[in-house]
Amino acid sequence: MIKAVIPAAGFGTRLFPASQVVKKELFPVIDGGRTKPAILAIVEEAVEAGLDEIAIVVRPGDVPLFASLFEPPPSSLWEKLKPLDRAYSEKIQGIGKRVTLLTQEIADGYGHAVWCAKDWVGNEPFVLFLGDHVYRSNLEISCTEQLIEVYHRTQTSVISLRLAQGASISHSGCVSGDWMDDRTLSLSSIVEKPTLEEARANFQLDRLNPDEFLSMFGIYVLKPQIFECLEQQIQENMRDRGEFQLTSALEALRPDIGMMGFLVNGRCFDFGMPHTYFETMVEFSRLNA
Repeated sequence: MIKAVIPAAGFGTRLFPASQVVKKELFPVIDGGRTKPAILAIVEEAVEAGLDEIAIVVRPGDVPLFASLFEPPPSSLWEKLKPLDRAYSEKIQGIGKRVTLLTQEIADGYGHAVWCAKDWVGNEPFVLFLGDHVYRSNLEISCTEQLIEVYHRTQTSVISLRLAQGASISHSGCVSGDWMDDRTLSLSSIVEKPTLEEARANFQLDRLNPDEFLSMFGIYVLKPQIFECLEQQIQENMRDRGEFQLTSALEALRPDIGMMGFLVNGRCFDFGMPHTYFETMVEFSRLNA
């Protein structure tokens, strides 16, 4: 497994009007004492996990903008950089050699953006990241490495999970299943943004507190069959909330090939909404000072 995909072609409407002038995925986060565009922190997560090829799916007009992140700074800026910053710039340029920019011609949902990487990925498993989450492991190995280990152990597509309280469950995907060990489940259902009533009725698991659920963490290790499922949904115009959703394809594919869930030993930071971006700026920065 060598490839990673990061969709970054959304409009960032929940962060308007800032997202009108700065792409959501380029919003700054403080990581290791550096101010980085968030997409770089995600790319570095992939590199740390040993993934050699990384595709970022962007809107056609944004290709030059994302490409510039991995290019040398203009000489006028380079001359003002401190030696450590110059070294880090050279590191980013090296990472850029692993990055391919793909385009989503029509903004038609997260699932459609994933499908745009079909030909580039080919017939092999790959790691998929949300484009508006950054991650921090509680262990010496990264969050992504934890997930890859589960994939190698089970040879099954794996969805990363976190604990979520009922008050926030309507903002993300949710799963149910049977525990295989303390952190791994064989999934029996996957749904996108259930109401609290739906979650209480269908997604309350043993070992969890009342009104505590398992929701998406933001990293997936997927077998390539997901592209066939997404393509079928696109051809048949099977939309959810007006767009093609990854979660719908995962649930459609799950009964045929099986799917695992893994409760990651770490934290994810969602910067896709104003209040969660603020929390990311405070908490993620504190953890990575």
